[in-house]
Amino acid sequence: MRNRTVQITGALTAVLALSWSTRAAETTNPNPAEEQSALMKFLTRDYLFGDWGGGRTWLSDRGVDFEFFYIGSLPHNIDGGIKTGSAYQGALLMLLDLDSRKLAGYEGGQLHVGGAWLHGEDHFSDHHIGDLNKVNLIDFPNQARLWELWYEQRFLENKFSLKFGQMAVDQDFLKAEFYNSLASINLLNQTFFYPTLAFNVYDIPGFPVGYHALNSSPYGAPGVRLRWDPVDQFYTQAAVYDGYPDQKPSGTHVNLNEAEGALAYFEVGYKLNQRKQDTGLPGNFKLGAFYHTDDFPDNESTILSFIGAATPTTHSGTYGAYFLADQKLFREIGKDDPAQQGLVGFFRVAGAPKDRNLTQFGIDGGLVYKGLIPSRDYDTFAVAGSYLELSDDIRDAQRAVNRIAPVFPALVDYEAAVEMNYKAQMTAWWTLHASVQRTFHPGGSATNPDSWAFILATTLRF
Repeated sequence: MRNRTVQITGALTAVLALSWSTRAAETTNPNPAEEQSALMKFLTRDYLFGDWGGGRTWLSDRGVDFEFFYIGSLPHNIDGGIKTGSAYQGALLMLLDLDSRKLAGYEGGQLHVGGAWLHGEDHFSDHHIGDLNKVNLIDFPNQARLWELWYEQRFLENKFSLKFGQMAVDQDFLKAEFYNSLASINLLNQTFFYPTLAFNVYDIPGFPVGYHALNSSPYGAPGVRLRWDPVDQFYTQAAVYDGYPDQKPSGTHVNLNEAEGALAYFEVGYKLNQRKQDTGLPGNFKLGAFYHTDDFPDNESTILSFIGAATPTTHSGTYGAYFLADQKLFREIGKDDPAQQGLVGFFRVAGAPKDRNLTQFGIDGGLVYKGLIPSRDYDTFAVAGSYLELSDDIRDAQRAVNRIAPVFPALVDYEAAVEMNYKAQMTAWWTLHASVQRTFHPGGSATNPDSWAFILATTLRF
């Protein structure tokens, strides 16, 4: 284990050194357009395969844009959790967008198709750490599946937009604009991409099985979303999705019925200093809620029923609320800086009722600095932490059961995570990430020891 860690660290150091020398060569070249070598042209183009022989530009001029995005990662549980060990996990994302104006001559329409191929050793966290948050962003079952397939139409001078089809909720709601979107991945723990509390609509392990789940990437679900932007700084939106998204390998099975219920999201947002004429530091502030219509088991009565001390009951629906803020705190240069160097801070809090959900409160936040090291303008250094509190009702029921028989050696309480991440922008199309994570109370109790994990990951655009 120690040798593997040394090898990974050595490889990271070597690649960083190569990237540093490449960036230095770019900086010292007085006439890059005239003297740029074939190697430098290769390293500075936007995609690994460039313009595909002119094909990408030709298609884009006619309203067809596509992109392939690959993520490869080596998560390694160094200490604690369930067991130590490492794995390889990979994901290929395939994206296609069609523009109605260029293709058909009418304004405001967009058709989007997204697919994902997940491969490698799946369920890393389940096998090695036991955490609810999941340390690795692409830790999902191996499958090739349809991710999204939707059409959006904007109308009334772009004040309204209607979007329908198969959609992932994290692409519209509770969406991070600055610090950890798909276009700019900085943190690898899944909870910083989409908060773990939102996954309350999944079944609680050991409880009766229901028809409820979350259409979070890479899972999509049929739905419709309406958004209104009355002014540049403000918007409101609402959406309804199938409450039980298809999790089979293909992602193409649609089964809309009353038993599955529906998942509704609502959100209002304020965009600070994001108009062209604004000179202040930009930010986003979002307030929202969600509601699932299916029946959910009552936590306390369900657990007590295991020993015959109560009759299990259910609740009609579950819900939660959230607040998200991400704000540019400092600019190194100015608004027109291509790299947008500076410091971004983010904060998020969410809550849900304790009587029917696994988790009742979650809070996370952190800082992301772009261009911290001189001459490394596009690199990012990020530090973030999260605290997730499990249901008081589950803990009270476990305590009541233990008075009769010591069934639960450790009561549920909380799970916390801290991540420190450095992303090196090796080229315009290649990044390398090093992430160190500490998980406290994996799984929300003291059953498993606190864990140290290290992840080396890379992304490619082609």
